[in-house]
Amino acid sequence: MNQCAMAVLEEYPDIVFSYGYGDEYSFVLKKTSKFYQRRSSKISSVIVSFFTSVYVTKWKEFFPLKELRYPPSFLSQIVCCASLEILQAYLAWRQRDCHVQNQYNTCFWELVKKGGKTEMEAQEILKYAKEQDRNELLHQQFGINYNGTLALFRQGTCIFKTEVEDIVKYNEDGTPVKRLRRKAGIFRSENIAGRRFWNAHASLLKELGNFSEDCFKTNPDYIRSFLFESKLMPSTWIVIRIDGCHFHRFADVHEFNKPNDKQALGLMNLCAEAVLEEFHDIVFCYGVSDEYSFVLKKDSQLYQRRASKIVSAIVSFFSSMYVMKWKDVFRKKELKYPPSFDGRAVCYPSNEILQDYLAWRQVDCHINNQYNTCFWSLVKSGKSKSEAQNYLKGTQAREKNELLLKEFGINYNTLPLMFRQGSSIFRVKRENPTLLENDASSVEKTETKIVTEHCNIIEQSFWEAHPSILD
Repeated sequence: MNQCAMAVLEEYPDIVFSYGYGDEYSFVLKKTSKFYQRRSSKISSVIVSFFTSVYVTKWKEFFPLKELRYPPSFLSQIVCCASLEILQAYLAWRQRDCHVQNQYNTCFWELVKKGGKTEMEAQEILKYAKEQDRNELLHQQFGINYNGTLALFRQGTCIFKTEVEDIVKYNEDGTPVKRLRRKAGIFRSENIAGRRFWNAHASLLKELGNFSEDCFKTNPDYIRSFLFESKLMPSTWIVIRIDGCHFHRFADVHEFNKPNDKQALGLMNLCAEAVLEEFHDIVFCYGVSDEYSFVLKKDSQLYQRRASKIVSAIVSFFSSMYVMKWKDVFRKKELKYPPSFDGRAVCYPSNEILQDYLAWRQVDCHINNQYNTCFWSLVKSGKSKSEAQNYLKGTQAREKNELLLKEFGINYNTLPLMFRQGSSIFRVKRENPTLLENDASSVEKTETKIVTEHCNIIEQSFWEAHPSILD
């Protein structure tokens, strides 16, 4: 977790401080940040996506003998701290929660592992135990001084950048040339919200400011009031659309075929299929290039329709699958750096408007694919990218088709459907006859199967053929 948080700090310069414990991490962006134009959904989704990708990427490094059996995913939400005092109170709350949870869990597992108690019995013993009671239990029954246990578990971990001397090169005589550079480091303290810790670090004072007083008491309900949590409109279709972040660069670095890489698109489809299987409220997925739209049913109560949690859960799970499935698809290509995706949620009140949205995405697929097919054909024929752009400027669909056919012998309408129409993923119900034991008769058993099709979803005939999708 700490290595993933350090990677996030290195990737996003607007993050100036992070604190984590257990399976939780908080990332503090500077007050003047314009990251993603301060759009909460994009900020939270891209950070949780990158964190997840790094987590899966680094798994083998930390667990060389353990298989990652299923894709991990994380939830995220935004807290807007209007003042440094509120940020201080928030950090004090999270560290207090770290201590309380760790002390409880230490007692619980000592009772189970060494005390011979069942998990239910351990819960009952600790039900009304106060902090001092738990300390005494650990000391008297198991000889453990809680304050002597690892600070990592008791205090959590802070990560932020400080200026350190770094060797950038060596002179001819072998003497090192050093420069100051900002580098992320790990720090711990019994009170990360206290003046003694905070004001001792110049980088924190510079980026966030100084604490004027110590924070001894926290009011979780007060801090929770600053949570940015919007619930999506009830009785509407929810569409979660995810997009690859800087995927032009990602495609170049990993040498994807242009204009379309069948394997890369196949990997996206595998991830979307896994998302559909994991989240039962999703009824339809449509994807093209590095983009996917996931449609949740109208009456979905997934995460009580909280936008940030739905978006982050889907984006995080998709990112996990992308890294985990990479080797299955690209057997001879190394994943050179962790991918990331951003996401957003949109509500559509009727079937007609939802279908209009999906039709728009498929039209966009065709327009982009036709343009890209022409563009890369021109580039591969010897034109520069700027020359190809200028050549295509103002051309209509018919002219692009003629260009492909006359200049390159490509009939656009015969290109693979996946390139021209994108990928639609949904569930279909099929009747499967099953023979009864000791009986010649059979019964019809309904089975649900996930299918991926490359078809025209603009025409009403598709929806008429699959009425269960929007039922």
